[in-house]
Amino acid sequence: MRSLSTKLTASALLSLVLLGGCGKKFLDLQPVDQITTVNFYQSESDAIQAVTACYSQLGVGGQYNYALWGIGEIMSDNSFTGGGGGGDGAEEIQLDFFNIPATNPMVSRLWGGCYVGIGACNLVLQKVPGITNMSDAIRKRSLGEAQFLRAKYYFDLVRAYGDVPLILVPPASPADAQLPRTPAAQIYTQIVTDLKAAIGNLPPVYGGADLGRATTWAATGLLAKVYLTMGDLPNAAIQARAVIANSGKSLWPNYGDNFTVANENGQESLFEVQYVNGLNQYTFDGLGFVGNEFFGPRGQGLVPQGGYGFNIPELEFVQGYEPGDKRKAVTIWSPGDPYPAGSATTAQPASLPGSPYGYNCKKWFVGKVNTNVWDSPLNFPVLRLSEMYLILAEAVGPTPEGYTAINTVRTRAGLPNLTSANTPNFTDAVVKERRYELAFEDDRWFDLKRTGKLLTNPALLAKGIKPFNIVLPIPQSERDANPSLAQNPGY
Repeated sequence: MRSLSTKLTASALLSLVLLGGCGKKFLDLQPVDQITTVNFYQSESDAIQAVTACYSQLGVGGQYNYALWGIGEIMSDNSFTGGGGGGDGAEEIQLDFFNIPATNPMVSRLWGGCYVGIGACNLVLQKVPGITNMSDAIRKRSLGEAQFLRAKYYFDLVRAYGDVPLILVPPASPADAQLPRTPAAQIYTQIVTDLKAAIGNLPPVYGGADLGRATTWAATGLLAKVYLTMGDLPNAAIQARAVIANSGKSLWPNYGDNFTVANENGQESLFEVQYVNGLNQYTFDGLGFVGNEFFGPRGQGLVPQGGYGFNIPELEFVQGYEPGDKRKAVTIWSPGDPYPAGSATTAQPASLPGSPYGYNCKKWFVGKVNTNVWDSPLNFPVLRLSEMYLILAEAVGPTPEGYTAINTVRTRAGLPNLTSANTPNFTDAVVKERRYELAFEDDRWFDLKRTGKLLTNPALLAKGIKPFNIVLPIPQSERDANPSLAQNPGY
C-alpha cells in the first residue's frame, strides 16, 4: 500500500470519515464527495468534520481493528496466532515467530494508517486557525483534538519502528513528503509538545453526541504513559496523579464493567475508540470492531460467523493468573465455561481448532446481539483510570504511594495487597499487574520493550526473537515510494 501521506488532500482524508448525527456515538461517519481545500474549511461545521476525520485511523485496520492486536499481543508472550491452521493468518504467524518481512500487512497498515491520521491532524492545525466563522471554544477544542491525536499516532509509530519521518505540515507536493527518518528522541519531544498543548486546549468533559472525543484528561493520561515510556518517572508520576485526583473518574466496582456496550465512555474511561454496528461489513476498515468475530472460539457459533479463533491466550499466560483473580473470567474463555443460551454448543470445549488447551480471548465478546458479519459495537478502551494507578506505582516505586496505587487495582481484582514483605521486586510486580489488568488491550509487547525484557523473555526466545526485532521493519512499500527511508538493521 502506497502511503497516503505522500498525497494528502482534503478530499482524500475527509472522504474516509465524516461526522453525522449519531446518538451516543460522535463518529457516525459517512463518505463525502467533491470536497477540496478550496471549498472546505469555511465554517465551524467544516472544522468539526475535519477534526472527526482525524479519529478515523484509530478504529480501522491501521490500528485497533487489525495491526495493533497482531503487534501488541501476538508478538508478545500473551497470545499466539490461533486460527484454522495452514496458511490461515499468515501475517500473524510471521509476527508470532519473528520471521517478519518488510511486506507484512500488519506492519504496513500500522505505518500507513498512522500517517493518514497525522495528515488529517496536520490539515486541521494548518487550516482551522484561519476559519473566521466559528466560536473560539470550538476552535480551541478542535486544535486540541488534532494535537492529541497527532501525538497518539506518533507515539505508536516511534514505539514500533524507532526513528520515523516527522511531518508537521501538509506536504505541498509528493516530493515534500519524501523525508528521511527523524531521530526517536526528536519524535518524543514533539509528542510531549503536542500533548501539553492539547491539555490546555481540550475540555475536561463532553456530553451528548460529542461523548467520546478526546478530553484534557485523555491528553494528560497519554502524557503520563509517554513519560513512562521515555523513562521520565517523576513527570509520569505528576501526570498520573493529576488524572487520579482531578479527572472525576473512578474504577468500576467490577472489572468486567469496562467491557460492555452499556458502559462505553463510562466512569473509568479516559479515551476509547468509538465503534458502531449493524453495517454488514467484511472488512478491517469498517466502523465496527472485529474482535468479537476474530477472537471468538472457532466454529462454536457464539458470534455471527461462528468464530475465527485468533489471538489465543498462551498457556503460560493463563497459568500465571493468581488464585481468585476476578479478571480471568472476564478475559479468558476456559474449558467448561458455559455458553449463552441458544448457542450451538453448551460450553467451552477442552480443545478446539487453533486452541489445543481450550482457551480463547473473551474480553471483546459481544455475541450475536446487535452485530452483523464482522461488526461489533463494543468500543476499545485506549486509556483507563486503572492504568494511571499502575503508571503511578511504577513511577514512584516501592513507596507507600506506590503500594497504595497498585493495591487499588489488585483490590478490585479480588487479590491480596502487596507489601514490602511479599514483593521482592516491585517493578516486576507492577509490570506483571499491567499484564493481567491490560490483557488483550494491545500493550504487552510495548511493555516488554520499554522495560528491556523482550530479549530475555523465555517464550519469545523460544519463538526465535532476535535483537533487531525490538523494532519492526520499515514497510517496503513506503521505502519504494520514498527512497529517503533507510531500513532498520536486520530486515
